[in-house]
Amino acid sequence: MRDVASERDVDRPGTTERVVTLDVNGRSYTLRLDTRVTLLDALRDRLGLTGTKKGCDQGACGACTVHLDGRRVLACLTLAAQAEGRAITTIEGVAGAEGPHPVQQAFMDHDGFQCGFCTPGQIMSAVALMAEGRAGSDEEIREFMSGNLCRCGAYPNIVAAVREAASGGGYDAHL
Repeated sequence: MRDVASERDVDRPGTTERVVTLDVNGRSYTLRLDTRVTLLDALRDRLGLTGTKKGCDQGACGACTVHLDGRRVLACLTLAAQAEGRAITTIEGVAGAEGPHPVQQAFMDHDGFQCGFCTPGQIMSAVALMAEGRAGSDEEIREFMSGNLCRCGAYPNIVAAVREAASGGGYDAHL
């Protein structure tokens, strides 16, 4: 277990801190955190996993989508302490040793991104909706991806990428 709790985590007046152990992408991290710290901020600011994006910080855009015990959640609305003892998967943990996850490859093949800011959240949502068996049609894909916003308007390419990845199988339905 890697312990990243540090000297800078000393108790401060008016805050409530606790030691939290997070299992992220198969590695365990022990942190001393204020109990109000979101999972998003713990991942980005404390663990350096910046693939998960901070978009609206209000749960409206989906840029911060991660998997918690295989289910997609918005990391900006989830407290880090709520994730203790649960398996957290971020965009950094989706690819396998053999290369990109089929959804990641399909996004590249179909240019399912423009600026790329929303892409990690889109991919995390797509991997989960496939595991949920909700990629049967373009309409279904659009419905279950509707919480992930793309300001560039790459939606047709995103749907095509998800459709291709879902039809090709080969994804890990247990993420």
